[in-house]
Amino acid sequence: MKLSESLHRIGNDIVAVYLVDTPEGVTVIDAGLAGHWHELVTELASMGRTLDDIKGVILTHGDGDHIGFAERLRRDHGVPVYVHPADAERAKGGPKPANAKQQMKLGGLLSFIGYTLRKNGLRTTNLTEVVDAREGDTLDLPGAPQIIGMPGHSPGSIAVYIPAVDAVFVGDALTTRHVLTGSVGPQPAPFTDEPAQAIASLRALLPTGATWVLPGHGAPWSGGVAAAVAVVEAAAQESK
Repeated sequence: MKLSESLHRIGNDIVAVYLVDTPEGVTVIDAGLAGHWHELVTELASMGRTLDDIKGVILTHGDGDHIGFAERLRRDHGVPVYVHPADAERAKGGPKPANAKQQMKLGGLLSFIGYTLRKNGLRTTNLTEVVDAREGDTLDLPGAPQIIGMPGHSPGSIAVYIPAVDAVFVGDALTTRHVLTGSVGPQPAPFTDEPAQAIASLRALLPTGATWVLPGHGAPWSGGVAAAVAVVEAAAQESK
């Protein structure tokens, strides 16, 4: 799915992966579920690209629905996979803290589970090697991605700002589709380790001034980062 001239998405509003296309090659943000592999190859072909054009994968955090095909790219195609060191063990299959009881609705939950199963979400291969991506870094990858620390959803959650496409990729720092309820619009993401910290971290997105806010779950938001953050903060206040 083409969002703009150099910005593409695969997956859907349940689980999404993003591709940034530049003359220097392609940067992939998150790796979704294992079954997104075929969509990746197809989307690259539509861009006039191949797997050889992918120069790096950046994981916004280490959860299983974001690392899907990353190890396959690393192992079989030599593509480096970047993750914050605080989430490196999670991306390698390490433990995740137990979260508080989650709000859910049957329809939203079944949609998430069904899609995960169809996309081989239970066959995720954990990472074996990663490259550090720390807050404040500008990575030597297509688009010169800038790393923003977003602790809260997980200790090593990050956002990725790419000025060339006027977009900030937020992973699960916020969501525009709650995977457990199906509710849409900017809101706090479920399965968050430290909810209050996650909301506080959103302020770090504001200096980007990005038009596109691109979450790991939900529709792309093109109404600007300030508006998205304001809606999420208001939703968090209402839920207290």
